[in-house]
Amino acid sequence: MYKVHLTESYFPAQVEDEVLDTTVASIIRERAARTPNAEALVECDMDGILRRRWTFEELLKDAETLARALLSRYKPGERIAVWAPNIPEWVIIEYAAAIAGLTLVTANPANKARELKYVLEQSRSVGLFIVNEYRGNPMARIAAEVASQIPAIREVVDLKDHSALFAGQNKPAAFPEVKPDDPAQVQYTSGTTGFPKGAVLHHRGLTNNSRMIYKRAGVREGETSLNFMPMFHTSGCAIATLGAMQGGMRMIIAKVFEPNRMLDIVEAERVEALSGVPTMLVAMLEAQAARPRDLSSIERTTSGGSMVPPELIRKITSGLGCEFITVYGQTETSPVLTQTRGSDTFEDVCDTVGQALPLIEISIRDPQTNTVTPVGAQGEICSRGYCNMLGYNDNPKATAEAIDAEGWLHTGDLGTMDSRGYVKVTGRVKEMIIRGGENLFPAEIENVILEHPTVAECAVVGLPDERWGEIVACFVRLNLGATLNRDALVAHCRERMSAQKTPVKWFEVIAWPLTGSGKIQKFVLREQAVSGALMPH
Repeated sequence: MYKVHLTESYFPAQVEDEVLDTTVASIIRERAARTPNAEALVECDMDGILRRRWTFEELLKDAETLARALLSRYKPGERIAVWAPNIPEWVIIEYAAAIAGLTLVTANPANKARELKYVLEQSRSVGLFIVNEYRGNPMARIAAEVASQIPAIREVVDLKDHSALFAGQNKPAAFPEVKPDDPAQVQYTSGTTGFPKGAVLHHRGLTNNSRMIYKRAGVREGETSLNFMPMFHTSGCAIATLGAMQGGMRMIIAKVFEPNRMLDIVEAERVEALSGVPTMLVAMLEAQAARPRDLSSIERTTSGGSMVPPELIRKITSGLGCEFITVYGQTETSPVLTQTRGSDTFEDVCDTVGQALPLIEISIRDPQTNTVTPVGAQGEICSRGYCNMLGYNDNPKATAEAIDAEGWLHTGDLGTMDSRGYVKVTGRVKEMIIRGGENLFPAEIENVILEHPTVAECAVVGLPDERWGEIVACFVRLNLGATLNRDALVAHCRERMSAQKTPVKWFEVIAWPLTGSGKIQKFVLREQAVSGALMPH
């Protein structure tokens, strides 16, 4: 724990570490030189069976081979999108793109056509790398349909078709100089205008942040981690992948999260490190209670993405006999800002999200005046440091709204800071819904629902839920003479959006609670639903 005594909610950057001039390419080269023959990557298929394996040297060789292939088809600085679940090729192309000086754009494999089209167009992607299908989503068909509408897309490549993926690998190509502050990825995050914004993340932020997370967690070279966090998110492709690389760990990458299969792998492979959002960990505890395994190898479990219930932390620490680490951040910060330690008290792990990572400043600011609040007073959590994004892609207005003139990134989350610099998250300035650790955005969902012919107006909010943290609820005012047909509305949403965005609860309203300026008071709707004053259909 950093020994400080604060009187205002400002935590200065601590200098126990340093920000290194690293890139995604440099960290794999350094690791392959240090421990070339150590196992780096293991494939876990849909059935939970371990398949292909790579040493660090082999992984670097495949990444450089793919980088040469990519340079025969793309120019450094161009953007290519990866639309696939957790498979080894995702990891290989992440490193290959970095070596080739390309920017990787990540897309959720649950996306439907309209969502994929938005990401590809907004990011200015020129190539799309996919799998044929995933969990019933016909990705090849959707990709062909979408690519035909976007002239900039030069090719759609099946990651499993290695002849197409590695096409051009024998053409001579000099690897470009990639600098630490160059863009490495575009990841899509919260939006208030109907669609997410693309956070442009740089090599320096992604590599140093993941290294410092794993260093504070106390990982050791040669340990095994199980990565079932989605690779399209910073939790999977940054923290888990880049952290394991710099820590010299073996990473088992799981194509799908299924709690029983994950627990079987933990037991068989003696996994030391787990990371998951609270809903995943709840599912694993339930599966373990139904069929116990030997999980004594687990030394630490990390979670974040939403506030972690104290009872869940208690069950994990007692049931698994391991440390629990809480992290907090967001995509725009590469992604972690604060993190608890294994030496922290149980109360601090349960009630706070820890102190800032090295070389990151944290302040709590009054949302109205932008002044730092006194210790213990609620305000907006803000960050400043090496890990902040370059900005939102092609969106200077949104960038200026997020990062102020003094360089403070405004997270949109409400919180407090105590005199020791420990941060507590108390709510959200933004209306974002966090369902099972995944960020969902009401405006995007509302725009889809408004396309239904029976809906005149709608408002989407998050309601508290024991399993998911929050679930999506929709309040609708129908057109004159229409009746609320829940099944029809659900079908309408499922056709146009990924399943997790579809509202679980539907409420009909005749008139809205409004502010003086005529805006819908969503907090009133939420309170009415929670109290039972409004009943769902």
